Amino acid sequence: MALTVVALVLFTREKIPLETSSMIVLAVLAVGFELFPYHGSDRPLHAYEFFHGFGHEALVAVCALMIVGQGLVRTGALEPLGRVLASLWSAGPMLAMLFTLTVAAVLSAFVNNTPIVVLLMPVLVSVSLRTGNAPSRVLMPMGFATLIGGAATTIGTSTNLLVVSVAADMGLKPLGMFSFVLPAAMAGAVGILFLCFVAPRMLPERSTPLTDSSRRVFTAQLRIRKDSFADGKTLSQAVERAGGEMRVVRIQRGSGTYVVNFPDATLHADDRLLLTDTPKKLKQFETALGGTLYSGDVEVDEEHPLTAEDQQISEIVVVDGSTIEGSTLKQLQFVDRYQLVVLALHRAGEELVSLRSGKGMGDVRLLAGDVLLVQGSAEQIAHLRRDDQFLVLDATADLPHSKKSPTAILIMVGVILVAAFGWLPIAVSGVVGVLLMIATRCLNWREVGEALNTQVILIVVASLGLGLALLRTGGADYLAQVFVAASFGAPPLVVLGGLVLLMGVLTNVVSSNAAAVIGTPIAVGIAQQIGQPPEAFVLAVIFGSNLCYATPLAHKINVLVMGAGGYTFGDFSRVGVPLALIMWLAYTMALGFIYGL
Repeated sequence: MALTVVALVLFTREKIPLETSSMIVLAVLAVGFELFPYHGSDRPLHAYEFFHGFGHEALVAVCALMIVGQGLVRTGALEPLGRVLASLWSAGPMLAMLFTLTVAAVLSAFVNNTPIVVLLMPVLVSVSLRTGNAPSRVLMPMGFATLIGGAATTIGTSTNLLVVSVAADMGLKPLGMFSFVLPAAMAGAVGILFLCFVAPRMLPERSTPLTDSSRRVFTAQLRIRKDSFADGKTLSQAVERAGGEMRVVRIQRGSGTYVVNFPDATLHADDRLLLTDTPKKLKQFETALGGTLYSGDVEVDEEHPLTAEDQQISEIVVVDGSTIEGSTLKQLQFVDRYQLVVLALHRAGEELVSLRSGKGMGDVRLLAGDVLLVQGSAEQIAHLRRDDQFLVLDATADLPHSKKSPTAILIMVGVILVAAFGWLPIAVSGVVGVLLMIATRCLNWREVGEALNTQVILIVVASLGLGLALLRTGGADYLAQVFVAASFGAPPLVVLGGLVLLMGVLTNVVSSNAAAVIGTPIAVGIAQQIGQPPEAFVLAVIFGSNLCYATPLAHKINVLVMGAGGYTFGDFSRVGVPLALIMWLAYTMALGFIYGL
């Protein structure tokens, strides 16, 4: 139990990667039980048993579903749906909002909610910009809708699969794919209505970088006038005069002659400096050096402003699991690699550095969920959409579509139906689905490797190890007794509601997988002690572990949505806490009604 507390603390440390924390827990469990063997009433607990999580049915199913879901993303199988939803917004925003949230929830019951959010974010951002509304009014409700939908089936989230598998390991009747869809739908309907009609009014209008056109950069020529400050000065002196922020791409002298832009290069009258910056900065450089700005052969003035033909400005997000996490823009050689200019960098809705600030934007290490504001040609931004390291939020170009998308959809539907009818366990049908994705060339082996998330794998194994230790040493039974004693003989429905609330608090502080796996044996113990159906209390763990609304750090979906919508931590509390309380009561009442508590 002490190690469990330590593990939960480690899982909340942002400076320690979750993978590292999981490995620490796993290593301590194995070494501790090897050096100090535990001999239970039935058989000893061996250290190697903690490694069985790597071959656990739940982990196999989680990995297989991650890969099959990646096939849907790679082939663009869900993107036609995105275009249909986008067209509905022109008919009626409120009805379209309700339909979008419902579709997001239903899809998330079968597909990992990350690709669902990836699909819908560009649609909602573009619709909001076209209609003059703030994207912040719709992005958070959409993200929360996917979390609500994920609680409806056994494959909706990895947490659901873990709880169902651990409960089956304890001797409970295995829960089918749709065994708890009824209480989930009853409570989910309440949550969707709240997100559609109430949440948007609670959210403030947050500006996103897309709406700030003043940050757009332009390329212009600054001609040095005779007897101006820069005439006869070195380039370093001119840069210093301009405030040290002027970046000279090249120096043109005469017709077709260029001077190497060394710091000690001497500038002469009629030299043209090729500059790239915001209009405000370019005008400042013009004033400071006493030059004249030109765009092409036309002098820049009120009648002839700066133009940037075939240029687009777009938000891109570093996706979870990307190989560029931890790298800087300088290390990636971003400009040379992608032919795009980075205007600003945002993290968790807060601007870190921008082109205006003059700070070292290129030295910031990128993290999953970071939002980059970039500018470049339409062709380069369209090319970036095919790069799996980033998610392009501004849908200004046509979304890619693959001829393999019908095949990918058919495989995914087959995996779900075979498991739903009980013909094969989800772990087996999922593995077959992976094989079919590869055989039909919807995915290649490189993309399979990229689909697997090391963080998810290790947190699942570490959580299974902690759950096994609690169960076999009697820790789970002890905690169940404490929980029942703390309820002071309250009615079963109150005890069940308390369990949902406890899991909801834990999942917003630590990993939902860890909270759920640890909570499952405790929930079964509580049900046995008070003589109630253990399935109801297992579902309480599932539903409580999916209440990831109160903080942006509770779920990776929140992090993605936070950056795109420009939200603050307080925005999540403003909407997430009321939603969590509503869903807590709705889940409790739905379970009480169905199981007669």
